[in-house]
Amino acid sequence: MDKVVPTAAQAVADLASGSTVGVGGFGICGIPNTLIRAVLDAGITELEVVSNNCGVDGWGLGVLLDGRRIRRIVASYVGENKEFARQYLHGELEVELTPQGTLAERLRAAGSGIPAFYTATGVGTQIADGGLPWRYAPDGTVSVASPTKETRRFDTAEGEKAFVLERALVCDYGLVHAWKGDRHGNLIYRESAQNFNPLVAMAARFTIAEVEELVEPGELDPAEIHTPGVYVQRVLALTPEQNEKRIERRTTRSTGGAP
Repeated sequence: MDKVVPTAAQAVADLASGSTVGVGGFGICGIPNTLIRAVLDAGITELEVVSNNCGVDGWGLGVLLDGRRIRRIVASYVGENKEFARQYLHGELEVELTPQGTLAERLRAAGSGIPAFYTATGVGTQIADGGLPWRYAPDGTVSVASPTKETRRFDTAEGEKAFVLERALVCDYGLVHAWKGDRHGNLIYRESAQNFNPLVAMAARFTIAEVEELVEPGELDPAEIHTPGVYVQRVLALTPEQNEKRIERRTTRSTGGAP
């Protein structure tokens, strides 16, 4: 089945306001920036986003924040995005902060048909005990707090330990960025740009992939494919202009010479 669509607008045409959308990337590495821009242009609002973070100001998911398109986000950190922090602290955005490894496993579990799992991460903290501020009120008080999660004790190699129950994160849609992909939706990610992309592709009911290089079926080595095409419903081949990549934080050092 040929899953390629000619434009970004057609790629995201089925997204609806109020959807839960998983987005691949880490910082701004491996983010599906063209698809994110298409969501912005489509006027879609009230999104719940699941992503490691929320891009940076004016780039990646940061453009959806700027446009007030996100009502809630499940992420592992606020990161470099000042607008993300501002909206959260002013009660304009609901944020469920989740340990990074737990976030990855919640996505993987969703794609594997596992509804929930136990982990030691977060036991004895507000992750398990509840009370984390998910949304602030305009006066700075907490209007929505995280609930208490179920905990149980299990025998391990180190003895009996406590574990907290975490639920899988099933997304309505997934947006991912791949280095190479074929018309059947088989994807290969390049080096660290792999990050959360395979997990998001698994966790979504409908996954849309933007690819830097589109090849014909059979041209990809099956042993090198990270995401099989069964997880992908739509493919967008990027133009060179669409494949712009930015550096999140540029760090330089003096060589000892004149500036």
